[in-house]
Amino acid sequence: MTDQSTHQDPRSQYPGPESQPGEKIPHPGLTEQMAKEPDHGERTYRGSGRLEGRKALVTGGDSGIGRAVAIAYAREGADVAIVYLPEEEQDAQETARWVSEAGRTVVTIPGDIRDEAFCAELVQRAVDGLGGLDVLVNNAAYQMAQPGGLADITTEQLDRVLKTNLYAMFWITKAALPHLGPGSTIINTSSIQAFDPSPGLLDYATTKAGILNFTKGLAQELTEQGIRVNAVCPGPIWTPLIPATMEEEKVDQFGGDTPLGRAGQPAEMAPAYVFLASQESSYVSGDRIVATGGKLA
Repeated sequence: MTDQSTHQDPRSQYPGPESQPGEKIPHPGLTEQMAKEPDHGERTYRGSGRLEGRKALVTGGDSGIGRAVAIAYAREGADVAIVYLPEEEQDAQETARWVSEAGRTVVTIPGDIRDEAFCAELVQRAVDGLGGLDVLVNNAAYQMAQPGGLADITTEQLDRVLKTNLYAMFWITKAALPHLGPGSTIINTSSIQAFDPSPGLLDYATTKAGILNFTKGLAQELTEQGIRVNAVCPGPIWTPLIPATMEEEKVDQFGGDTPLGRAGQPAEMAPAYVFLASQESSYVSGDRIVATGGKLA
Protein backbone atom coordinates (compact mmCIF):
# COMPACT_ATOMS: atom_id res chain seq x y z
CA MET A 1 0.00 0.00 0.00
CA THR A 2 1.07 3.58 -0.58
CA ASP A 3 1.83 5.37 2.66
CA GLN A 4 -0.07 8.61 2.19
CA SER A 5 -2.00 10.50 4.84
CA THR A 6 -5.72 9.78 4.87
CA HIS A 7 -8.24 12.10 3.27
CA GLN A 8 -5.57 13.73 1.12
CA ASP A 9 -6.89 15.86 -1.73
CA PRO A 10 -5.98 13.92 -4.93
CA ARG A 11 -5.76 17.20 -6.87
CA SER A 12 -2.84 18.41 -4.77
CA GLN A 13 -1.31 15.12 -3.66
CA TYR A 14 1.37 15.68 -6.31
CA PRO A 15 2.41 18.87 -8.15
CA GLY A 16 0.61 19.89 -11.33
CA PRO A 17 1.99 20.74 -14.77
CA GLU A 18 3.61 23.90 -13.43
CA SER A 19 6.35 21.69 -11.97
CA GLN A 20 7.05 20.02 -15.32
CA PRO A 21 9.45 22.11 -17.42
CA GLY A 22 9.00 21.89 -21.17
CA GLU A 23 12.09 19.77 -21.64
CA LYS A 24 13.32 17.28 -24.21
CA ILE A 25 15.65 14.46 -23.21
CA PRO A 26 17.27 11.84 -25.45
CA HIS A 27 15.32 8.63 -26.03
CA PRO A 28 14.88 6.25 -24.27
CA GLY A 29 15.32 8.67 -21.39
CA LEU A 30 16.86 8.18 -17.96
CA THR A 31 15.24 9.22 -14.72
CA GLU A 32 18.13 11.43 -13.65
CA GLN A 33 17.84 13.40 -16.91
CA MET A 34 14.42 14.66 -15.85
CA ALA A 35 14.29 18.05 -14.13
CA LYS A 36 11.39 16.74 -12.05
CA GLU A 37 11.91 13.07 -11.17
CA PRO A 38 8.83 10.84 -10.71
CA ASP A 39 7.75 9.19 -7.47
CA HIS A 40 8.10 5.40 -7.78
CA GLY A 41 7.12 4.76 -4.18
CA GLU A 42 10.72 4.58 -3.00
CA ARG A 43 9.85 6.28 0.27
CA THR A 44 6.09 5.83 0.38
CA TYR A 45 5.17 2.25 -0.51
CA ARG A 46 4.76 -0.08 2.48
CA GLY A 47 4.26 -3.79 1.88
CA SER A 48 2.13 -6.22 3.86
CA GLY A 49 3.14 -9.64 2.53
CA ARG A 50 0.45 -9.80 -0.15
CA LEU A 51 2.84 -11.43 -2.68
CA GLU A 52 4.96 -13.45 -0.30
CA GLY A 53 6.99 -16.07 -2.16
CA ARG A 54 5.82 -15.01 -5.62
CA LYS A 55 8.24 -14.76 -8.53
CA ALA A 56 7.57 -11.93 -10.98
CA LEU A 57 8.92 -10.88 -14.37
CA VAL A 58 8.45 -7.20 -15.25
CA THR A 59 9.38 -5.87 -18.70
CA GLY A 60 10.31 -2.21 -18.85
CA GLY A 61 11.27 -2.55 -15.20
CA ASP A 62 14.06 0.01 -15.19
CA SER A 63 12.00 3.17 -14.67
CA GLY A 64 8.51 4.65 -14.62
CA ILE A 65 5.62 2.29 -13.93
CA GLY A 66 7.91 -0.73 -14.22
CA ARG A 67 10.17 0.50 -11.43
CA ALA A 68 7.20 1.33 -9.21
CA VAL A 69 5.79 -2.17 -9.77
CA ALA A 70 9.15 -3.83 -9.04
CA ILE A 71 9.54 -1.89 -5.78
CA ALA A 72 5.98 -2.62 -4.68
CA TYR A 73 6.25 -6.31 -5.56
CA ALA A 74 9.51 -6.65 -3.63
CA ARG A 75 8.06 -4.96 -0.57
CA GLU A 76 5.06 -7.29 -0.79
CA GLY A 77 7.41 -10.28 -0.63
CA ALA A 78 8.04 -11.17 -4.29
CA ASP A 79 11.33 -11.84 -6.04
CA VAL A 80 11.59 -9.83 -9.25
CA ALA A 81 13.26 -10.05 -12.67
CA ILE A 82 13.35 -6.86 -14.72
CA VAL A 83 13.89 -6.51 -18.47
CA TYR A 84 15.15 -3.30 -20.07
CA LEU A 85 17.16 -1.86 -22.95
CA PRO A 86 20.97 -1.92 -22.50
CA GLU A 87 20.94 1.90 -22.71
CA GLU A 88 18.82 1.92 -19.55
CA GLU A 89 21.35 0.04 -17.41
CA GLN A 90 21.79 2.97 -15.02
CA ASP A 91 18.07 3.12 -14.23
CA ALA A 92 17.83 -0.66 -14.06
CA GLN A 93 20.56 -0.85 -11.43
CA GLU A 94 18.72 1.73 -9.34
CA THR A 95 15.54 -0.36 -9.51
CA ALA A 96 17.56 -3.46 -8.63
CA ARG A 97 18.99 -1.66 -5.60
CA TRP A 98 15.52 -0.96 -4.23
CA VAL A 99 14.43 -4.56 -4.76
CA SER A 100 17.56 -5.83 -3.00
CA GLU A 101 17.05 -3.40 -0.11
CA ALA A 102 13.60 -4.95 0.36
CA GLY A 103 15.41 -8.24 0.98
CA ARG A 104 14.28 -9.91 -2.23
CA THR A 105 16.11 -11.58 -5.12
CA VAL A 106 16.46 -9.45 -8.26
CA VAL A 107 17.47 -10.58 -11.74
CA THR A 108 18.47 -7.94 -14.32
CA ILE A 109 18.04 -8.81 -17.99
CA PRO A 110 19.17 -6.24 -20.58
CA GLY A 111 18.16 -6.66 -24.22
CA ASP A 112 15.79 -5.63 -27.00
CA ILE A 113 12.39 -7.34 -26.89
CA ARG A 114 11.92 -6.73 -30.63
CA ASP A 115 14.08 -9.83 -31.03
CA GLU A 116 11.97 -13.00 -30.80
CA ALA A 117 14.92 -15.13 -29.71
CA PHE A 118 15.70 -12.72 -26.88
CA CYS A 119 12.08 -12.86 -25.71
CA ALA A 120 12.38 -16.61 -25.23
CA GLU A 121 15.81 -16.19 -23.62
CA LEU A 122 14.66 -13.56 -21.13
CA VAL A 123 11.88 -15.77 -19.84
CA GLN A 124 14.30 -18.65 -19.29
CA ARG A 125 16.79 -16.35 -17.56
CA ALA A 126 14.02 -15.10 -15.26
CA VAL A 127 12.91 -18.64 -14.44
CA ASP A 128 16.48 -19.77 -13.79
CA GLY A 129 17.32 -16.73 -11.68
CA LEU A 130 14.13 -16.71 -9.63
CA GLY A 131 13.57 -20.46 -9.42
CA GLY A 132 10.22 -20.28 -11.21
CA LEU A 133 7.60 -17.81 -12.41
CA ASP A 134 4.17 -16.85 -11.04
CA VAL A 135 3.55 -13.33 -12.31
CA LEU A 136 4.22 -11.87 -15.76
CA VAL A 137 3.90 -8.11 -16.25
CA ASN A 138 4.07 -7.08 -19.92
CA ASN A 139 4.82 -3.42 -19.37
CA ALA A 140 7.55 -2.37 -21.82
CA ALA A 141 6.41 -0.05 -24.60
CA TYR A 142 7.68 2.37 -27.23
CA GLN A 143 6.08 5.56 -28.46
CA MET A 144 7.23 8.59 -30.42
CA ALA A 145 4.74 11.40 -30.85
CA GLN A 146 4.25 12.71 -34.39
CA PRO A 147 2.56 16.14 -34.50
CA GLY A 148 1.64 15.59 -38.15
CA GLY A 149 -0.31 12.46 -37.33
CA LEU A 150 -0.53 9.54 -39.74
CA ALA A 151 1.39 11.36 -42.49
CA ASP A 152 4.48 11.52 -40.26
CA ILE A 153 4.47 7.91 -39.07
CA THR A 154 7.16 6.11 -41.03
CA THR A 155 7.18 2.40 -41.70
CA GLU A 156 10.31 2.18 -39.56
CA GLN A 157 8.54 3.75 -36.59
CA LEU A 158 5.40 1.67 -37.10
CA ASP A 159 7.51 -1.47 -37.15
CA ARG A 160 9.27 -0.50 -33.92
CA VAL A 161 6.02 0.34 -32.12
CA LEU A 162 4.28 -2.87 -33.21
CA LYS A 163 7.21 -5.12 -32.40
CA THR A 164 7.88 -3.57 -29.00
CA ASN A 165 4.27 -3.25 -27.86
CA LEU A 166 2.51 -6.19 -29.52
CA TYR A 167 4.88 -8.75 -31.03
CA ALA A 168 7.01 -8.91 -27.89
CA MET A 169 3.94 -9.37 -25.70
CA PHE A 170 2.92 -12.39 -27.80
CA TRP A 171 6.46 -13.83 -27.81
CA ILE A 172 7.13 -13.33 -24.10
CA THR A 173 3.74 -14.61 -22.98
CA LYS A 174 4.03 -17.66 -25.22
CA ALA A 175 7.46 -18.44 -23.77
CA ALA A 176 6.21 -17.91 -20.21
CA LEU A 177 3.11 -20.11 -20.40
CA PRO A 178 4.89 -23.46 -19.84
CA HIS A 179 6.22 -22.07 -16.55
CA LEU A 180 2.91 -20.69 -15.24
CA GLY A 181 0.64 -22.89 -13.16
CA PRO A 182 -2.77 -22.52 -11.53
CA GLY A 183 -2.91 -19.31 -9.52
CA SER A 184 -0.45 -17.51 -11.80
CA THR A 185 -1.29 -14.13 -13.25
CA ILE A 186 -0.51 -12.14 -16.37
CA ILE A 187 -0.87 -8.35 -16.26
CA ASN A 188 -0.60 -6.25 -19.40
CA THR A 189 -0.12 -2.49 -19.49
CA SER A 190 -2.65 -0.93 -21.84
CA SER A 191 -3.57 2.77 -21.73
CA ILE A 192 -6.33 5.34 -21.89
CA GLN A 193 -5.09 5.64 -25.48
CA ALA A 194 -6.94 2.38 -26.16
CA PHE A 195 -10.23 4.28 -25.70
CA ASP A 196 -9.30 7.91 -26.33
CA PRO A 197 -6.51 7.94 -28.94
CA SER A 198 -4.43 11.06 -29.50
CA PRO A 199 -3.83 11.82 -33.21
CA GLY A 200 -0.10 12.29 -32.58
CA LEU A 201 0.13 8.83 -31.03
CA LEU A 202 -1.99 6.91 -33.51
CA ASP A 203 0.35 3.93 -33.87
CA TYR A 204 0.94 3.68 -30.12
CA ALA A 205 -2.78 4.00 -29.37
CA THR A 206 -3.56 1.24 -31.86
CA THR A 207 -1.21 -1.14 -30.05
CA LYS A 208 -2.72 -0.27 -26.69
CA ALA A 209 -6.18 -1.19 -27.99
CA GLY A 210 -4.69 -4.44 -29.27
CA ILE A 211 -3.20 -5.16 -25.85
CA LEU A 212 -6.62 -4.85 -24.26
CA ASN A 213 -8.15 -7.21 -26.82
CA PHE A 214 -5.29 -9.68 -26.32
CA THR A 215 -5.94 -9.56 -22.58
CA LYS A 216 -9.62 -10.38 -22.94
CA GLY A 217 -9.05 -13.19 -25.41
CA LEU A 218 -6.14 -14.80 -23.57
CA ALA A 219 -8.06 -14.68 -20.29
CA GLN A 220 -10.74 -16.88 -21.82
CA GLU A 221 -8.17 -19.31 -23.17
CA LEU A 222 -6.26 -19.67 -19.90
CA THR A 223 -9.22 -20.00 -17.54
CA GLU A 224 -9.04 -23.80 -17.90
CA GLN A 225 -5.45 -23.67 -16.62
CA GLY A 226 -6.33 -21.52 -13.60
CA ILE A 227 -4.31 -18.58 -14.93
CA ARG A 228 -5.82 -15.10 -14.75
CA VAL A 229 -5.10 -12.34 -17.29
CA ASN A 230 -5.88 -8.67 -16.74
CA ALA A 231 -4.80 -5.21 -17.86
CA VAL A 232 -4.06 -1.85 -16.30
CA CYS A 233 -5.00 1.22 -18.33
CA PRO A 234 -3.10 4.25 -17.05
CA GLY A 235 -3.85 7.81 -18.05
CA PRO A 236 -1.06 10.40 -18.36
CA ILE A 237 1.74 9.21 -16.06
CA TRP A 238 4.93 11.19 -15.43
CA THR A 239 7.83 8.98 -16.61
CA PRO A 240 11.04 9.47 -18.66
CA LEU A 241 9.08 8.36 -21.73
CA ILE A 242 7.20 11.68 -21.73
CA PRO A 243 10.04 14.20 -22.19
CA ALA A 244 11.89 11.64 -24.34
CA THR A 245 9.08 11.25 -26.89
CA MET A 246 6.88 14.36 -26.85
CA GLU A 247 7.26 17.98 -27.96
CA GLU A 248 8.34 20.42 -25.24
CA GLU A 249 5.08 22.36 -25.33
CA LYS A 250 3.15 19.14 -24.70
CA VAL A 251 5.44 18.13 -21.83
CA ASP A 252 4.82 21.27 -19.75
CA GLN A 253 1.05 20.76 -20.11
CA PHE A 254 1.11 17.00 -19.63
CA GLY A 255 -1.76 15.77 -17.46
CA GLY A 256 -3.25 19.21 -17.02
CA ASP A 257 -6.36 18.29 -19.01
CA THR A 258 -7.44 15.57 -16.56
CA PRO A 259 -10.24 16.30 -14.08
CA LEU A 260 -7.64 16.05 -11.29
CA GLY A 261 -5.56 18.64 -13.14
CA ARG A 262 -2.24 16.80 -13.06
CA ALA A 263 -0.30 13.83 -14.35
CA GLY A 264 -0.25 10.65 -12.30
CA GLN A 265 2.89 9.29 -10.67
CA PRO A 266 4.20 5.73 -11.15
CA ALA A 267 3.70 5.15 -7.41
CA GLU A 268 -0.04 5.68 -7.92
CA MET A 269 -0.16 2.85 -10.47
CA ALA A 270 1.70 0.19 -8.48
CA PRO A 271 -1.22 -0.76 -6.16
CA ALA A 272 -3.30 -1.81 -9.19
CA TYR A 273 -0.57 -4.22 -10.30
CA VAL A 274 -0.22 -5.55 -6.76
CA PHE A 275 -3.96 -6.18 -6.52
CA LEU A 276 -4.09 -8.03 -9.85
CA ALA A 277 -1.09 -10.18 -8.89
CA SER A 278 -2.47 -11.03 -5.46
CA GLN A 279 -5.01 -13.58 -4.30
CA GLU A 280 -7.32 -10.68 -3.46
CA SER A 281 -8.23 -10.46 -7.16
CA SER A 282 -8.95 -14.21 -7.50
CA TYR A 283 -12.33 -13.56 -9.18
CA VAL A 284 -10.98 -10.98 -11.63
CA SER A 285 -9.90 -12.09 -15.11
CA GLY A 286 -10.24 -10.67 -18.61
CA ASP A 287 -10.78 -7.29 -17.03
CA ARG A 288 -9.03 -3.94 -16.66
CA ILE A 289 -8.25 -1.37 -14.01
CA VAL A 290 -8.50 2.15 -15.37
CA ALA A 291 -6.49 4.86 -13.58
CA THR A 292 -6.76 8.08 -15.57
CA GLY A 293 -7.06 10.97 -13.15
CA GLY A 294 -10.80 11.15 -13.70
CA LYS A 295 -10.81 10.95 -17.49
CA LEU A 296 -13.61 8.69 -18.68
CA ALA A 297 -12.53 5.63 -20.64
